[in-house]
Amino acid sequence: MDPAAFAIQLLNGVQYGFLLFLVAAGLTLIFGILGVINLAHGSFYMIGAYFAYWLTARTGSFPLALVLALPVAALLGWAVERFAISFLYARDHLHQVLLTYGLILIFNELQRIVWGNDVHGVPLPDALAGTLALTELQSYPVYRLVVSGLCVAVALGMYAVIHTTRLGMTIRAGASNREMVQLLGIDVKRLFAIVFSAGAALTALAGMLSAPINSVYPGMGESILIISFVVVVIGGIGSIKGAFLGAMLIGLADTFGKVLLPDQAGMVVYGLMAAVLLWRPRGLFGAGSA
Repeated sequence: MDPAAFAIQLLNGVQYGFLLFLVAAGLTLIFGILGVINLAHGSFYMIGAYFAYWLTARTGSFPLALVLALPVAALLGWAVERFAISFLYARDHLHQVLLTYGLILIFNELQRIVWGNDVHGVPLPDALAGTLALTELQSYPVYRLVVSGLCVAVALGMYAVIHTTRLGMTIRAGASNREMVQLLGIDVKRLFAIVFSAGAALTALAGMLSAPINSVYPGMGESILIISFVVVVIGGIGSIKGAFLGAMLIGLADTFGKVLLPDQAGMVVYGLMAAVLLWRPRGLFGAGSA
């Protein structure tokens, strides 16, 4: 592989890793703080992508579609938490799996009713449709670089919120010891609603940003959910920095695996997970180290 091709695949892997981080960050917080195995988490990824497609078609502007869709996704996450997930906190994981799997079926059926079964594409804004020359013969899409930049901004914003604000302190405490947070008199219901809504919004944002790259199609949330669970397991449940590092590792492993080992590409990601768990059974940063 020549240096230019390596650079392109490296950028692709990092960009994919950033999108995985947006999904996995919400997933690890929901599991680490709420204690809920949310199989419907990937459905918000699909919903975000369809919102981007639908609103772009209506407004003619992809950036405007993102601005309009993000609060709607957060509000939808709040509604799901209040009217479904909140009944699971005192239940065991079997009830959580059954209910959230039912939510997957509901969201998939609603998607088919509203948008049908066709595959859709989302056009890029003219300003982001160009490429950046790497060599005389090879170039890289500007949009992918912009996506990486946006994801970096979101990651830095999350770091600032979690490590410098009172809400972030509460979130870190909840990830470490949920019972102690309750005993301190903190409004746990409000905290849970905020965490779930934020996780849903982050996942929807990942779906919106990926829509022009991967198209929009039914059931697209299931595949991202599986790989996001792998990221969470590698990074450590409840750890944001673990989710980030795990997402980068999986993004690079998946990208280079498809290029270098196309016949065994499906095994590379899970082989990496197995290797990490053999070394650190609780993940790279362990449970509750947000």
